[in-house]
Formats: sequence, C-alpha cells, structure tokens
Amino acid sequence: MAQPLTDYQRLCIHTMTTKPLSLSEAIEEYTRAGVSGITVWRHHFEEMGAKEAGKMLDDSGLEVVSLCRGGFFPARSAQGREAARDENRRIIDEAAAIGAPLIVLVCGAVPGIPLDEARRQISDGIADVLPHAAAAEVKLSIEALHPMYADERSAINTLEQANNVVSTLRSPWLGVTVDVYHCWWDPMLKSEIARAGNRIFSFHVCDWRTPTRDILNDRGMMGEGCIDLRSIRGWVEDAGFRGPIEVEIFSDEFWQWDQRALIEQIKRAWLVHV
Repeated sequence: MAQPLTDYQRLCIHTMTTKPLSLSEAIEEYTRAGVSGITVWRHHFEEMGAKEAGKMLDDSGLEVVSLCRGGFFPARSAQGREAARDENRRIIDEAAAIGAPLIVLVCGAVPGIPLDEARRQISDGIADVLPHAAAAEVKLSIEALHPMYADERSAINTLEQANNVVSTLRSPWLGVTVDVYHCWWDPMLKSEIARAGNRIFSFHVCDWRTPTRDILNDRGMMGEGCIDLRSIRGWVEDAGFRGPIEVEIFSDEFWQWDQRALIEQIKRAWLVHV
C-alpha cells in the first residue's frame, strides 16, 4: 500500500469535476487553492477556441496534464468511421494548441455492432490517427470504461483489453489510463497494472457510491465509497507511474455546491484517502 500523500504537488483536477466554472474561473480557483495541474475538457474552450485557451493556460502556471476527450471510433459505415478519425485528428491539434501532452480516449461503442467488431474498429481507428499524434508530439491514452458503458460509450471495458490494443499497435505514443471508477472491481487489475508498466500515461481517482443513484453522474468523493484507493495507487506506482493524480468526479450533487468549497473538500479527501 502506498504511503499517504503529504502535499498537493501531484494534485490535478479535471474541469469536468468543477463543471459550473468557466475555464478562466477554474484556472483562478485551482491556482488560489494551490492545485498543481489541470485536465481540460473540450467544451470548456469551445467558444474561445484552443489557441486562446492555450495562451490562458500558459499564463496560469498550472501544468496542463491532458485533454479530454478523444475516441468514439466505431461506426456503422466507412464514412462514419473516417469522420471519427478526422475528428480525432482535430482533437490532437487542439491538444497541441493548449499545451496538453496527452489525450484520453473514450473509445466508443454503437448498439448493434458486436463488441468484437467494435474493438477491431477501435484498434484500426487508433492506428490510423497515431501518425498524426506522433507528428504533433501528443500521446494517446486508452481509458477502459466500466462494463455498464459497453453498449454505447466504450467497447474497451477492462485494462486487459486496453493493454492488448497497446501491445498490438506498439507505439511509444500510445498507452493506458487507469481510472479507479471504471476498473476497481476487476480481479485482474493488479496484474494488468503491472503489465502496463511505463505505458500507464494517466491515473484518475474518485470513489464508487453505494447505492449509485446515476451510472454517469453520481461518482463519489474520495473516501465516501468502496474503492481501495491507496492500494490501487500503490500498484500504479509500483509499475513506475509518478505523474499527476487526477481527480475526475462527475456528480450532479457536487455541481450544485459552491465550487470553492468543493475544491477544498477535494484537497482534504486527497490527503486522507488517496
């Protein structure tokens, strides 16, 4: 088990965690709170554009950890699959413009497309956009999503499946994201984290509430659920990961809070439970 954290040097917060804040407000509040890093969701700079967002982030002094999100490769038609690849190339350009070294991939699924076929389309789609990512010097990271999302959000549902794609494509620009919300339940998690090794590009934390009131927007604050966060962090660090630890909480409840108070609660939970 990992030792407790004693400061906020590795603390990164997703702008989706503080969804009500604009990008400029998130930058102001994260900086005021002593947060070190920020992961930016695309809709937070949609109006201003990536170039202006990049200047704002560069001036902030915050570490831009990643851009969320790319992916959604499967489609029923060849035209749809090519459109998805073109969109991912645009996302890679956006990541470069905001100074994000990494894009997290939510790989996609389509009801009616068999999972094996969807996974093949995902692997083919990633392979097709990897040269663009390499040219832009932006890494791509496959995030396995909980099986409850296998119908329409992602056909990559275990870290083993994500690792298999990485092993097949063999690119230094491709790795995996370990998100505890999606993989805490997996009996193969410890061994697959060890297998991923230095291909672990990012690590996301929150908690799993019981009962969960909404499968998308009811994630818990660290420590209020059943995930053994400290042990999983230990496995990730034993595999060699020493990067930012990203707090990603989708929560209809927390989005109603005063967001400054929410950030302070994140900081408290970070030291006690992560």
